[in-house]
Amino acid sequence: MIYEDADVFAFEDMHPTAPVHTLIIPKEHIQSIDHLEGNNAGVISKIIFTAKKIAKEKGLKGYKLQFNVGREGGQIVDHLHLHLMGGWKS
Repeated sequence: MIYEDADVFAFEDMHPTAPVHTLIIPKEHIQSIDHLEGNNAGVISKIIFTAKKIAKEKGLKGYKLQFNVGREGGQIVDHLHLHLMGGWKS
């Protein structure tokens, strides 16, 4: 675990595809982006701002944020999560 607050937590991906690969997850169960409702806007915002904070703490100058949606979209865990990936050398 690298970050936690009342709404989200973050940890390093067990199978990273980038030098830095962190998952940011809401504590509230939301299966995927397809299952979001209007009342989830705050938690989605929190996930993205948490990714920004972690990227800054890790010194990333550029990074990628990715949500996978459904099996056909590459989602293998049925809980919403954001991938923060970066650290590639140019």
